[in-house]
Amino acid sequence: MEFTAKQIAVFLDGVVEGDPEARVNDVSRIEESHPGTLSFLANMKYQAHLYNTAASVVLVRQDFVTSQPVPCTLIRVDDPYRALARLLTMIEKRPNRSGIEPMAFVHEEARLGTGVYVGAFSYISKGACIGNNVKIFPQVYISEEVTIGDDTWIYSGARIHNSTVIGSNCIIHCGAIIGGDGFGFAPVSGSDFTKVPQTGNVVIEDNVEIGSNTTIDRATIGSTIIRKGVKLDNLIQIAHNVEIGENTVIAAQTGISGSTKVGKNCMIGGQVGIIGHITIADQTRIAAQSGIGQSIREPGTAVQGSPAFEVIPYQRSYVYFRKLPEIVDRLNRLESD
Repeated sequence: MEFTAKQIAVFLDGVVEGDPEARVNDVSRIEESHPGTLSFLANMKYQAHLYNTAASVVLVRQDFVTSQPVPCTLIRVDDPYRALARLLTMIEKRPNRSGIEPMAFVHEEARLGTGVYVGAFSYISKGACIGNNVKIFPQVYISEEVTIGDDTWIYSGARIHNSTVIGSNCIIHCGAIIGGDGFGFAPVSGSDFTKVPQTGNVVIEDNVEIGSNTTIDRATIGSTIIRKGVKLDNLIQIAHNVEIGENTVIAAQTGISGSTKVGKNCMIGGQVGIIGHITIADQTRIAAQSGIGQSIREPGTAVQGSPAFEVIPYQRSYVYFRKLPEIVDRLNRLESD
């Protein structure tokens, strides 16, 4: 599929600077570009690549000022990264399949909407309710009484257990496990533990995306809840009775312990550990590899470190920490004089 710079600018409400008839049929990174592709400049640390790029068209911010002539056509937009996302959504080649493949199993008491696709070796259990235009790719397991809303896609190898409720327009990537047992054990005597039955479920609201091999445990009692618009990366662990607020994004290898409540519009970096039974306020930002051992109650707080505290004091403290051997040497010399 080929587009001119003018066509792209009209779609993005942008302004062409250069040749409006410049044509592109692919996208590329600005540092690895080639002719006939569209690229973008969102992070100014890549600005130098703009002046020798081979890309035919580059998206830049409206207020970007060039310091020398550029070898390409520019399209000025409000936010190049978001503009690129809109373009990629338009041209994304997602398989539009429907029907039940011969090697799939669908229980006679399961209910399927119109336009549903069920791939080979997938299993849909008794009482499952699948909405319209849902795509279930090969080797997916859907347990009893699971409900899945319209236009949701579930990729190969995902497992959906025990009365899980999934909303509309969700994406569940390969290998995700939703509704597995929570980690509940009661100490009895000595080193012995008794398993606590996990009788709840998982509720996932609309427009949620869950990455590959992420696990979301069902609640001990009640529901583990993922609110609308949440985006979870790959390899995340969400424990029983956790609640993730609307439009929160969490990067890979983060673990959230049981009964913790995470607010709305939070941003959580990779490899963050959060203990159980605490509250994270709305719009909290947590830097990668931080350890959260207590509630964060002030909305909009940014934290870093383990144990984590506010990000600016942390970064100032880290400067001194890196100099600690030098400081100790100076102190020892002063004491010896």
